[in-house]
Amino acid sequence: MPATVDIRRAVDRAVTRTDWLQSRHSFSFGDHYDPDNTHHGLLLVNNDDRVQPATGFDSHPHRDMEIVTWVLDGELTHRDSAGNQGVIYPGLAQRMSAGSGIVHSEKNESSFKPVHFIQMWIAPDQTGITPGHQQVDVDDQLSRGGLLTIASGIPGHDGALTLHNRSAALHVARLGSGDSVELPAAPYLHAFVTRGEVRLEDAGELAVGDAARLTDTCGRRLTALRNCEVLVWEMHAKLGG
Repeated sequence: MPATVDIRRAVDRAVTRTDWLQSRHSFSFGDHYDPDNTHHGLLLVNNDDRVQPATGFDSHPHRDMEIVTWVLDGELTHRDSAGNQGVIYPGLAQRMSAGSGIVHSEKNESSFKPVHFIQMWIAPDQTGITPGHQQVDVDDQLSRGGLLTIASGIPGHDGALTLHNRSAALHVARLGSGDSVELPAAPYLHAFVTRGEVRLEDAGELAVGDAARLTDTCGRRLTALRNCEVLVWEMHAKLGG
C-alpha cells in the first residue's frame, strides 16, 4: 500500500456527555457508529475520558480485548472480578486482558478532583485466554525524554506491560520544546497528542487531542513545538489480516 498520513483533529471526534462523564472517541464507539471509522490497524478504541469526582463506571463485562489505560490527571481506581485492584495515576500504565471474560469497575474516588485518562483497546491474537491485569510506574523513565515502550507483544520488543498481540506495541514520547524523536517504521502507526503541540515531519502541526494515522511509515520525525506528550501505537498487522 502507498504511504499515507491521515490527520484527525480533536474537534471532529464524536462526544458522549452525561452528568458525570465526557468521553471523546477517536473511532466508532457505543451509539457513535461510522462505518468508515471503526479502527486503524489493530487499534479499535482510543477514548479520551473525563470523569467527575465520586463517580465512574460501575461494574461491567469485557471479553477478548487488551485494554490499556493511561491517566493524564487525577486518579482512577480499578477493581475486577479476578480480584485485582489498584489506583492508576499519571505515569503509571495499566493493561487489563479481558480474555474469556471479566467484570470490572473504574471509579474516581476523589471527592473534589476530576480524573482525565486515555483508554485504548486492541484485540488479542488468541481468544479465550485467562483474564489478567498488569500495571507499572514508568514516570521516571519518561522524564529522560525519547520514545519509551510502555506495552508490547512484539517478540524481542522490550515493553513494561505485556500485550497478548504479537503485532502491536504502545510507546510514549514526553518531549521538551525543540526535542524530537523518530517514529517506528511500521505498516500502521497511530500518534495521539495528550499534551502540548508537535510537528510531524511532512504532515504539519498537531495539538492536544489531534491524531495522525499513518500507513507504511519509514520513520518520520516528531518534534515538540512546546512541552508535549504523545501516545504512539506501532502495529504490524491490521484487523482481519
